[in-house]
Amino acid sequence: MVNITQLNSSDLPVGAIITHCNTPGTIALTFDDGPYIYTSQLLDTLAEHGVRATFFLNGHNKGSIDAFPEVVERTLAEGHQIGSHTWDHLSLDTLSYEEIVHQMTVLEDTFLSVLGFFPTYMRPPFLRHTHVVLNAMADLGYHVIGASVDTKDYENDNPDTNWISFEKFSREVDSGGTIVLAHDSHQHTVQLLVHNMLADIDRRGLNAVTVGECLGDAPEYWYRDGR
Repeated sequence: MVNITQLNSSDLPVGAIITHCNTPGTIALTFDDGPYIYTSQLLDTLAEHGVRATFFLNGHNKGSIDAFPEVVERTLAEGHQIGSHTWDHLSLDTLSYEEIVHQMTVLEDTFLSVLGFFPTYMRPPFLRHTHVVLNAMADLGYHVIGASVDTKDYENDNPDTNWISFEKFSREVDSGGTIVLAHDSHQHTVQLLVHNMLADIDRRGLNAVTVGECLGDAPEYWYRDGR
């Protein structure tokens, strides 16, 4: 059961890019572009390791929320955080204010129909944003999550090159990165990269948690059940 606070009174800013955790010893694995055919396998792996992550979902992309409602429900039930990633993954920096709002509110309606509430956290596709995007997110009450570790796993969805994404992950964590961007829509992210990242996180003695947890934000502020 998720407790919902109708009005988001979190201390976190809205309409501003957040790229780092502020809770010492934590790291946040985040996965964009789902739900998709590999998401259930990723959930299995995270459960085996006792790790919670954050999933930024599209309404319609490679897969769709309507096609995988049971995966969305399972994600939430197993303690992971769900965030918004726009309706159909358009680059928000190319859209008008009204079009940006539409991308978010259509997805809100879908979340309401599946879960009964929608997230207060979002990530812009391609990490692209402008002042218009951030103003829209502020008006809609969204915490905007960027990344300080970008695996670029979409460039290395291949068993022969996946190590490049892992080395980038490790190097950027060495440099202080704490919010990690990957994709559950890529087979070799789920089957290779995640296992390597989890082993490295364990070796470092870090605690892999949701974005909300790594930012010290109480779970009741992660979702809303109305506008």
